Amino acid sequence: MTHANDELLEIARSTALAAAELIRRKRQEGVAVAALKSSPVDVVTEADRESEELIRSLLADARPGDGFLGEESGEGDASTSGVTWVVDPIDGTVNYLYDIPDYAVSIAAVEGGTDPAEWTALAGVVINPVLGEVYTAIRGGGAFLNDPRGQRRLEVAPGKDLATALVATGFSYTAERRERQASALTRLIPLIRDIRRFGSAALDLCAVAAGRVDAYYERGLHPWDHAAGALIAAEAGARVAGLGGAPAGALLTLAAEPALFAQLEPLLEEFGAAF
Repeated sequence: MTHANDELLEIARSTALAAAELIRRKRQEGVAVAALKSSPVDVVTEADRESEELIRSLLADARPGDGFLGEESGEGDASTSGVTWVVDPIDGTVNYLYDIPDYAVSIAAVEGGTDPAEWTALAGVVINPVLGEVYTAIRGGGAFLNDPRGQRRLEVAPGKDLATALVATGFSYTAERRERQASALTRLIPLIRDIRRFGSAALDLCAVAAGRVDAYYERGLHPWDHAAGALIAAEAGARVAGLGGAPAGALLTLAAEPALFAQLEPLLEEFGAAF
């Protein structure tokens, strides 16, 4: 199985690198909004669509029997191999639109279907094309960061007290939910070191893996938002889950070093972070 996962990782990495180069070039040429999604502020660019088309084509050529789940095009044909690719062609599209250098291509290979509660992630890649950072993980094989300085194995920051924890989060694009998320955050922020909001769930999860933040939580993630990043964080030593032992998913995704996770989980439940 290790050999098979190595192959999946290499396919994911080469595909993500091609997509990262595409969106980097398209960003230099200028970005236009192609459509709206959940609200007037939740956008899709032409680069999102072109990136997903490229990824889907490359994966189909490499492994024609695999399934596909992408943010822009949804589910493809059912998998006949047991493997499904879960893809976000640009995670952090609003950052991309504004040329804020926190966006990524995210590709994961999973088995067990398209429901995060039922799948097992086998390999994952998240690439920030601006910084040249390539995050990778294989199930059971650890997590790594390749960047212009070289390669290093990732480990979550050592356990901290809640009061010294730097916590990342994100917000919905719908006004009512955003207001409720802000209410929960207002109760949490006096208890921690500080909060960070970067705008890409995939990169937030990788930031936990790299020890750049101590924890990350968010309500309302889609499968493609966290498929690769959650594996990378877990392989770096984080606990990644929902509340009450539930799998990470739409209700809540929380990633942190296990002792810090245990401190944050009851507070997030009490404060209504998952509603």
